[in-house]
Formats: sequence, C-alpha cells, structure tokens
Amino acid sequence: MKKLIIILAAAAMTSCGIYKNYQRPDVVTDGLYGTAETADSTTLGDISWQEMFTDPQLQALIDLALTNNTDLQSAYWRVKEAEATLKSARLAYLPSFNFAPNGGVSSLTNPWNATWTYTVPVTASWEVDIFGKLTNSKRRAKALLAQSQEYQQAVRTQVIASVANLYYTLLMLDAQYEISSETAEKWFETVNTMRAMKEAGMTNEAAVSQAEANYYSIETSLFDLEYQIREMENSLSSLLGEAPRSFERGTLDEQILPENLVVGIPAQMLSNRPDVKNAEYSLAQAFYNTAGARSAFYPALSLSGTLGWTNDGGVTTLDPAKWIFNAAASLVQPIFNAGRNQAQLRIAKAQQQEALLSFQQTLLNAGAEVNNALAKCQSARSKVDLRQKQVASLETAVESTQLLMRHGSTTYLEVLTAQQTLLSAQLSQINDRFSEIQAIVDLYHALGGGREIESETDK
Repeated sequence: MKKLIIILAAAAMTSCGIYKNYQRPDVVTDGLYGTAETADSTTLGDISWQEMFTDPQLQALIDLALTNNTDLQSAYWRVKEAEATLKSARLAYLPSFNFAPNGGVSSLTNPWNATWTYTVPVTASWEVDIFGKLTNSKRRAKALLAQSQEYQQAVRTQVIASVANLYYTLLMLDAQYEISSETAEKWFETVNTMRAMKEAGMTNEAAVSQAEANYYSIETSLFDLEYQIREMENSLSSLLGEAPRSFERGTLDEQILPENLVVGIPAQMLSNRPDVKNAEYSLAQAFYNTAGARSAFYPALSLSGTLGWTNDGGVTTLDPAKWIFNAAASLVQPIFNAGRNQAQLRIAKAQQQEALLSFQQTLLNAGAEVNNALAKCQSARSKVDLRQKQVASLETAVESTQLLMRHGSTTYLEVLTAQQTLLSAQLSQINDRFSEIQAIVDLYHALGGGREIESETDK
C-alpha cells in the first residue's frame, strides 16, 4: 500500500497539465471592422428581432419559422444529445453495479442424481479519477453541450435573417412587377398613338413595329418576374417547413428599419456571434481531448467488489446458501502500448491546432461580413438622392419627347430610348432600396442579432 501511495504521489506531481481549465487564446480583434467607427455601446445586434422587424406580416412569418423550421428542430435535438452525453460523463464518477446470477448442474455417474449449484452475486466497480481521465471527459462534454447550444443559436439567427431577406426580396419583386406593369400600359398607349400617327402619315411602319417589339419585351419580363416571385415564395415556404403557398405581405415603401447602424467594438463578437462561440467551444473540446490523451500515460486505479450468496463451497455442495464477499483494487500503469498513446497525443495536438486556426478564421470572416454589410448599406444610401433626381429627369424627358414626336419635331427612336432608360432607372431605384434593406439585415445577422439570451455553461 505504501508503494502504491508513493507511485500515485510521484505521478500526481508531474501531471498537473492534465487538470488545467481551457483558457481563451490571445486573439487580435483590433481593426476587425476595417475603417468602420466603433464604440463600446449597445449594438444593432443587441436589438430583439421584434424591434428590428416591425412589419406585422414579417413578424408572423419569423414566429412560424422559429416553430416549424426543420434545421432549427434538428439543432434542438443536437442539444439534447449533448445534454445526455454530459450526464453520462458525470455518472462515470459513480461506481457501477451489476447483478450477475449464474447456476449449473453436474453429475459424475447418475444423471438422475445431479447436483445443483448457484451463485447470486452483485458486483461493483469504481474507477478513481486520480489523473483527470474522467474530469477531462466531463469538461469535453460540457464544451460539446455549449457548442451545440451555440450552434442552435447560430441556426436561429440564420433562420431569422433568411426569412427577412426572402420577405424583402418578395417586396422588391412586387415593386418591380408593379413598375413594369405600369410601363407596359404606357408602352401600349404609345403603340396605339404611333399607329394613329401612321394612319395620319406622321410616321412609318418601322416606328410602329419597334414600339410593338419593346412593348412585347416588357410583357415578357412580367412572366420572368412572376416566376421569380413564385420561386421566392417556394423558398420561403420551405424555410417555414410548409408546402408551397403564397403569402400576404406589405410593400417595399412601407418598410422602416434602423437608421443608426451601431456596430460596437470587434471584441463583442466573441460573446455575441454564435458561430464564433461555436468555433471557440470546438477549440475547448480539442483542448480537453489533448488533456485526456495526456492522462492516458498515467496509472488507472480501479476498485471492485462482489457481494452475494452461493451454495457452492468449492469442494462439496453446501445447503443452505452462504454469503460471499470479496474486494480488490488494481493499478494499471501503461509502459508499452506500441506507441499508441504517443500517436493519440500527437493526433489530439494536431486537432487542437486545427481548431485554433478555425477559430481565428471564423473571427476574420465575421469581421469581413460586418465590413461588407456596412459598405453595401453606405453605397445604397449614397445613391438615393442621385437616383431620385435621375428618375425625375427621365420622367420629364419621356413627356417632352412624346410631345415633340406628336408635333413631328423628333423621331420615335428618341421616345423609345427615353422610355427604356426611365424603366431601367426605376428598376435600379428599387434595387438600391432593396440593397440598403438587405445590407441592414446582413449587418444585423453579422452582429449576432436574433439570438436568445443564452444560459451560461461552465467551461
């Protein structure tokens, strides 16, 4: 026993590394948002999705998605699996009990005079966690649970952002369809006007044919827009876990989103972005996996015992039965495992380095997403006034060229060009507004918006 204590004490003095808790590595977040202004304050990502998206139809769709989305449901069951894994790791600290009755019959001469023997034992075994094998397994399971919870949060934020983007895409397509339909009606009037002018000898067949061709081109584009609308509705239905259907919705002009796009400081990403936290918990798992690989080099102490009764005395059959009891302890010190433990440790260290690089890259990607969304929003907002002026000028140009054509002082080509340019500018104006809204949604998502207040899990 004294020798056992000496061995354990010596090993414990050299195994302190296997008990360390995970510590976040030094990560550089300065400049992660590029040239964006930062401040340590409440960010756009801290706003609840109900405050962010005020359109009642959109709110109803997001509520439905959070209930029915299959990816989110899968993430929920992934959390349940991790909870069960952690519970199993905690129960490993407790001794295990087994009920293992056995019996038999034997006879040396007369089979009719057989002797029955039986043993009814309850066996118990307990692994004493001296060198952190069970502890590291439990910590790894905790990190797995936290990772699965962050994965669920990441899926949740992605679902909210996806529903919002699809909804706003539908509003954009609706606006484009409305403008194109109005333009098609005006083109039809132009065609009729030019036919009348031809009858009056004021224009020729080429002008009428060109006008008709442009009218048919716009009518064709309406079918393309109808297809895109159905495609977006089908995508939205799939996201909601429903069969394809149409949706009630508002208009693009009615949408109100935050004007002040506060991004906070890059370091907040470490606590706000579920995918970043998910990557860090993967790193924590790899850390504890490495610690577990190190613990394989140290002795394993196991205690076992048996309690029960038997009628088998070892020489002759005894009746009545007698109690049996035994207890034992075993210490296993790995000496040579054909390099298996060394190989497992090298693998664990390599996986830890991979997880670290993945964590760092996730941070960089997150910063790029924030910067891209800000740049996209700023670009769209910069175009608003200029695009409005362009549309107003082109509307004037269309009216002027139509009047001039009726009086024979301009050609039909100038009228067609002005109308086509106006339509293009109007569609671009809708795209600019959509780009601004989409950029705000993307920024909201990039800052971790839409997450629930997470429950803290000890590392």
